[in-house]
Amino acid sequence: MSEENSSSPPKKVRIYSRRGDLGETSLFSGPRVGKDHPRIEAVGAVDELSCAIGLARSFGLPAETDGILERIQRKLIEIGTEITAMTPGRHAVPTIQPEDVRALEELIDAAGESLPPLTSFVIPGGAPPQAALQLARAVCRRAERALVVLLRSDAAFSRRPIAWFNRLGDLLFVLARRL
Repeated sequence: MSEENSSSPPKKVRIYSRRGDLGETSLFSGPRVGKDHPRIEAVGAVDELSCAIGLARSFGLPAETDGILERIQRKLIEIGTEITAMTPGRHAVPTIQPEDVRALEELIDAAGESLPPLTSFVIPGGAPPQAALQLARAVCRRAERALVVLLRSDAAFSRRPIAWFNRLGDLLFVLARRL
């Protein structure tokens, strides 16, 4: 870095571009589409899910649970890229694999091992962390439904994320019960 640049203030980066003011946005490595496009609806639901998980984490969860949820949030970022990539394989975008689904199944089994059997429906509520995880579970189910809509509109879209979100909803339910 030159002396001239080292003393100059850092350049401000604008957070807004104005490119979406007419209701369109760009897909990763793809065309501009309407903000109501199934891919954008799905990635928006994934973003909401990450926020809901972040809310649950803000209540000071046990370290193991917090670690699981942080890893899930990081995976959600990858999945968002997969959803918005028209051709993930062409751009080395990570995609959901069968082992990702199995990993969630293992977490569900481990988390639910010591829980008593369910004898009735669970009414969301209780302590704030439990209620936040139940909210995250409901948002997860909405994201899953958005992915089904995307799959029906684009047969090339992988079914694996749908299975992953299906298991994630179950995991969030079990983690809320465990709390």
